[in-house]
Amino acid sequence: MQTYILGLIAAFIVTIATVPIVIILAKKWGFVDKPDHRKVHKGNMPRIGGIAIMIGVAAGVAVLWPQLGEAKDDMLFLVGGALILATVGLVDDKFALGAKTKFGGQTLAAICAASSGIRIEYIQIPFVGNLEFGILSFLVTVLWIVAIINSVNLIDGLDGLAAGVTTIAVLTMLVMALGHPIAYASVIVLSLSLLGSTTGFLLYNFYPAKIFMGDTGSMFLGYAMAIISMMGLFKSVTMFSLIVPLLILAVPLIDTTFAVIRRTLNHQSIGTADKGHLHHCLLAMGFGHRKTVLIIYGISFLFGGVAVLFSQTANWVSLVFLVVILFGILMFAEGIGLIGKQRKPLRKALGKMQLVKRYE
Repeated sequence: MQTYILGLIAAFIVTIATVPIVIILAKKWGFVDKPDHRKVHKGNMPRIGGIAIMIGVAAGVAVLWPQLGEAKDDMLFLVGGALILATVGLVDDKFALGAKTKFGGQTLAAICAASSGIRIEYIQIPFVGNLEFGILSFLVTVLWIVAIINSVNLIDGLDGLAAGVTTIAVLTMLVMALGHPIAYASVIVLSLSLLGSTTGFLLYNFYPAKIFMGDTGSMFLGYAMAIISMMGLFKSVTMFSLIVPLLILAVPLIDTTFAVIRRTLNHQSIGTADKGHLHHCLLAMGFGHRKTVLIIYGISFLFGGVAVLFSQTANWVSLVFLVVILFGILMFAEGIGLIGKQRKPLRKALGKMQLVKRYE
């Protein structure tokens, strides 16, 4: 346990020490995020904080390397995928790559990771049993990694949002893995390293931020979470091994799903940027920057707690929870306008509440 704590501290300290250097280099080399009609910040901001996150994670893994066991053999492929994403992210943060080019880089990184021994070979469906993917496991793994990468990338719209949501998700996975420290040693190592790095980065990234993580950081965080979930959650003995990771990563996945639905209904390309994401809707209601982020943190904690509950309760109890949660998600999304362009009754009501508080 002392060794694990050292890994966490190493990732935390290295990230804190690296961020100021990255800020200087970002400004010097022109890696800055300029404000536009979609963004809420003012003035140019250094935007390659993801480099500090990656260096922090590397430091944590280096300290905990002996604890990885057999997973050491897979690390070469995983590092290769991370380096591909870092390259694509840096180029995008500098020159703003097109959606297809970014998708190609993400797919290449996912293929690199899937070439290791870490794959989604099956899922366990409630009351049915195992669904084996067989030769399709490689494709399923690539799709999962790309989906999580893009989900985290899309929610990175406010100071501290992506880093905080990732921290909560990783913390949830860590809590579940600590119950089986020998079987999930690699999950614990990567989770602690990522946890130390993201919390260290949040000291600079929470509102008002001094640096953004950029696509370099958001894509890496999505990649890392996808890898950790495949190492542990999909191989869990619970009958809900598919639902648990979906719950833990619910906030970015839900936001991405409704973005696709919204853009399809509005006859837009699904790669077209808009201001209909969860954080945009909350801001439009009148919630401030900091409060919006804290609300989404709260939702993330809620889903994390439900995920842990799912892994501990009987199947029928979990199924009831699932139905209630899905109904609540649909009502909430419809209410705040996540699906369409129209201002919904719930969104109006909450907006008026905020205006009243503001003028009291």
